Amino acid sequence: MATTVQDRDQAAGTGLRRAARVGYRWLLLGFLVAVAVQIFLAGLGVFSFGNGDRAGGDQAFSAHQGLGWAIAGASILILVIAIVARAGRLALWLAVALVAQTCLLQSLLDGLGDSSAVFGGLHALDGLLIAISAGVQYALARRR
Repeated sequence: MATTVQDRDQAAGTGLRRAARVGYRWLLLGFLVAVAVQIFLAGLGVFSFGNGDRAGGDQAFSAHQGLGWAIAGASILILVIAIVARAGRLALWLAVALVAQTCLLQSLLDGLGDSSAVFGGLHALDGLLIAISAGVQYALARRR
């Protein structure tokens, strides 16, 4: 029995989709680990100031800021792979929200946090929501 070009293209698409699903799960797991490290780095930065003086200065948060940019880039990659893997409507919406949170909202709240501590608190809260969103995406990916 001969295979047609359409059958081969469909099989290749299925293989690509399967690989994308596996990559999607591993990327989400790595993302969750990075978010946990990010929370640790934020605490390290805050407590390096000591007794209210600015002993740590901006250096205290440089690792936190650098990892934040890497997390933002990873969120874009998560969205692209979720599209290729056809992860589902909820997973796609969560991936879009993740990009908005990591690439836009976190930077905005960080910048506004210099003028008001409320925005700094919202920056931390958004970080928690990022972790929850990625966790839900990971749970959905594991169920599939």
